[in-house]
Amino acid sequence: MFKDAGQLAYVIDHTLVRPDATLDDLAKVCEEAKKYGFACVVVNSCYVTRAHDLLSGSLVKVCSVVGFPHGASTTTVKIVEAMEAVKNGAVELDIVMNIGMVKSGRFDAAEVDVKNVIAMTPQKVHKVIIETGNLTPEEIVKVCQIAVRSQTEFIKTSTGYGPRGATVDDIKLIRHTIGPACRIKAAGGIKDLASATAMIEAGAERIGTSSSVEIMEEFLKKRG
Repeated sequence: MFKDAGQLAYVIDHTLVRPDATLDDLAKVCEEAKKYGFACVVVNSCYVTRAHDLLSGSLVKVCSVVGFPHGASTTTVKIVEAMEAVKNGAVELDIVMNIGMVKSGRFDAAEVDVKNVIAMTPQKVHKVIIETGNLTPEEIVKVCQIAVRSQTEFIKTSTGYGPRGATVDDIKLIRHTIGPACRIKAAGGIKDLASATAMIEAGAERIGTSSSVEIMEEFLKKRG
């Protein structure tokens, strides 16, 4: 599946979004990201500046979550958070869709929310988090269509704080719905090489996980 460790590392978003994450934790994660060559480090917005400084001189990008983890902030608050993160050095944004609006049948409100955040942070990589564990298959189809219309670069399955993480069936449904319109990031519950590989084989192009180092070490051990 992966020809070498570099190819595997480049599909991984090394993630640190725990509410109790410390500055020491952040420094450790950034060092790990540089060591293995992960695609980016994903952090809460308050840590973007520090992550940017710690990753300076490397190819690892900084990604900030927006409206995390519930997506329940007002659109204005999300826009300010996203713009502040960009100002502080984030080049990728993982934006949580307002799932409460989706479950209320207010797909129009959820769409306006996402579109405005993306519009106000142009020329950045956007990943819209749809929290598949809270949605029916029919709702997943509708929110994927919203994400595509919003011109996101990725649809991301989960925050890791919902009722469950990503599944292979989620990835297949999203891919069937969107075709080649945008890419997919699988996240939530991906803790080993087998689960990461299964997500990529199902159609994901990026993996979000806090178990990045364990996955890399498992791969390297298998390659001998």
